Amino acid sequence: MTNFHFYFASCALLLILSTSTGLPMRNLSPENDAQCPLLFKGLLLDIKNALKSEDWCSPIMSDTVAIRSKAETVLACAPILAQNFSCIGQRKSSFDELECLRNIMKDLAYYDALIQSYLKSTIRDPKEEAKLLSPTLETIKSLREKCSLKVDEDDDSSEEDAAQMWVDNSFNNRLEMCKMMRGFYVRTITINRAMGYISSGDHK
Repeated sequence: MTNFHFYFASCALLLILSTSTGLPMRNLSPENDAQCPLLFKGLLLDIKNALKSEDWCSPIMSDTVAIRSKAETVLACAPILAQNFSCIGQRKSSFDELECLRNIMKDLAYYDALIQSYLKSTIRDPKEEAKLLSPTLETIKSLREKCSLKVDEDDDSSEEDAAQMWVDNSFNNRLEMCKMMRGFYVRTITINRAMGYISSGDHK
């Protein structure tokens, strides 16, 4: 089952990569149309910088990626298949822009709650880790405030789900958080490509 999910996610991401044009996003308020694509790209950089920290994830000898968000962003944001390109498990023949955007915002809500709950858990150096993760939190906050994408976020109990992950052991918490942040990095690549696909207008 794990291999199937990995294959499907890779396939859907490949489709998004192949069809995205990287044009500016639409479906945003005019004042934020130029800013939001930069914020999504900035989110990737924030996460990458956190993962590269020599005092945080780099010393942990694990390349495991974990994605536990309930959002179905990969599935919801997969572009319309060309007739000569198919993937096992593709569930739709049309692209639902609002469904894609709702799942993107659900992801942002989940990872916002995840990072904030982690910083309240048992961690080795609260001050330094807060400094390390604050750029990601600030970018998520800006995205949720300025790039709402004209969709409402569902109440999916993100805070409760995230808070239940942590134990009374700083190393185990850091190990789990690094895996989750690697997953967030992968998911953010998908989100950026999905927004490029929406901007291209190919789904209309």
